[in-house]
This record gives sequence, structure tokens and C-alpha cells, in this order.
Amino acid sequence: MLRTFLNSFRVPEIRKKLAFTAGMLALYRAGAYIPAPGINIDAVKDISQNFAGSNVLGFLNLFSGGSLQRFAIFALGIMPYITASIMLQLLTVVVPQLDKLRKEGEVGQQRITQYTRYLTVALAFGQSIGYVFLFKTFSSGNAQVVENFTFGRVFVSS
Repeated sequence: MLRTFLNSFRVPEIRKKLAFTAGMLALYRAGAYIPAPGINIDAVKDISQNFAGSNVLGFLNLFSGGSLQRFAIFALGIMPYITASIMLQLLTVVVPQLDKLRKEGEVGQQRITQYTRYLTVALAFGQSIGYVFLFKTFSSGNAQVVENFTFGRVFVSS
């Protein structure tokens, strides 16, 4: 088994794919630690300490791999894509046009995949704004998560 693993690095195509995967994983892990712009890190830490354990934030943090606790730029993770994929799979049963696309073969599947990507962007944007407002409601005292809470600040933070 070790020999097979080592031989995989001798094939240029596999080596490129493994390097790309490792690079994307490193980029994602770095993004899980970089805080979103316009966020008061001390207020986020206070909220995390006050609500540590089994509550709403702890549950949401479980799905984000800990990056929600740091309000990182990749805090949403892959959840919007999974949600969009499930939604479109369920909608293919309900919406006749999507069912027709699904039955068209590979061209239809590519179209549904494109719709899934569009829906993912919309869901990610909505969820990120929701997280900003969730953290704002959990803010206590003078320490606000988003200082100068304006539309522009919320837009940049999400």
C-alpha cells in the first residue's frame, strides 16, 4: 500500500491534482482563522466565552469547524452548497421544468449544477448577513461585534 502511495507521486497528473488539493486545503484552513473585515474580535471572544457549550452558537460552530467562533471569512464552510444541492434535488420533484432538465441527460445535469451554484451564492450571502445580525443580538455592553452598524458595514462584514 505504501508503494502504491509513493508511486502516485511519480505520475505528473496525479501529482498536480494532489498539490492542488493540498493548496486548496491550506487556503481554506488559513481562511478559517482570518477574521472578517470590520469585526471587533474582542466582542466576538466575549460572546464565545459567554455562550460556550451546548447552545445555538455552539451548535452552529460545530458545523463551521470552529471558524464561526472566530467570525472568520470562511465561517460558512460548505453548508450553503449542501443546502442548495438538497433544495434543488427536492425541487426537481416539484417543479416540472427542473424534472425535464434532469431527464435530458448530461446537458440537463450541467444546467442543474449551474443553478445549484447560483443558489449557493444567494444562500451564502443570506446566511452571512444572518450571522452578522445573530452576533449583533448576542453583543453585550459597549462591545459591539460590528461597530458603526450601517448597511455598508454589514455588507462588507458578510
